[in-house]
Amino acid sequence: MRAYTVATTAVALEMPGKWIDNTLSHFIVPGVSQSKQGVARKLNPRAILTLAISLRLVRDLGIPLRLALDLGNRLGETGGAEARLAIGGDILLQVNVLAVARDIESRLAHAVEVTPIPRRGRPPRLERSLKNGFPFSQE
Repeated sequence: MRAYTVATTAVALEMPGKWIDNTLSHFIVPGVSQSKQGVARKLNPRAILTLAISLRLVRDLGIPLRLALDLGNRLGETGGAEARLAIGGDILLQVNVLAVARDIESRLAHAVEVTPIPRRGRPPRLERSLKNGFPFSQE
């Protein structure tokens, strides 16, 4: 299954990368692979769908993020075009998951094209020396 970077996800969801990173640091979102410090997180399409649904719940209904992530995850799990979730006894939340998934899929295709893959770690030696103004090693 394909996995996306935080930067690609941020472009697709039209949110700052810092917001995505903070959200993933504070809340558990199924489909996010995290190993250890210094290794970039990867999100599978299911995790991005959960974030997309949750964002819409936060923006449109003013639901707190913690609750929106729980609802978004449960709605995304149901599968199918229309997901319904009973809240309490009198409220029914219905989301067209297929429409959200299609929207995110097209946004991800665009985001993959425009988002560079960030380099991690120390730059190569030649690049460091050029940046410091030394074209050749002075050893």
